[in-house]
Amino acid sequence: MVEIHLYGNLRRYALDSRPDRESVTRLEPQPEETVGTALKRVGISPDEIYHIFLNGALLSTRNSMAPWLEYQESRVGQELSTPVQAGDRLGLFARDMALLVV
Repeated sequence: MVEIHLYGNLRRYALDSRPDRESVTRLEPQPEETVGTALKRVGISPDEIYHIFLNGALLSTRNSMAPWLEYQESRVGQELSTPVQAGDRLGLFARDMALLVV
């Protein structure tokens, strides 16, 4: 299974979006699954996502401070082609959950 942890406004895509619960969606990965195909299967538009973490590491961000903090800045679609597989964990943060990662 791929676990997709949803934060901020993205919680609405979870089966249980109550604030006192973890908002997690689980998918059985398909052959050649990517971040983009997983998002599409859950129904989340990439435009809604501000930060993407894969297995606890920052994959991409739309944070305008990214170049100064030496983050990998999001380039539309680039992070979406990153492969995911069983056992992976995606952390998706909406714009209302913007954060600095140091």
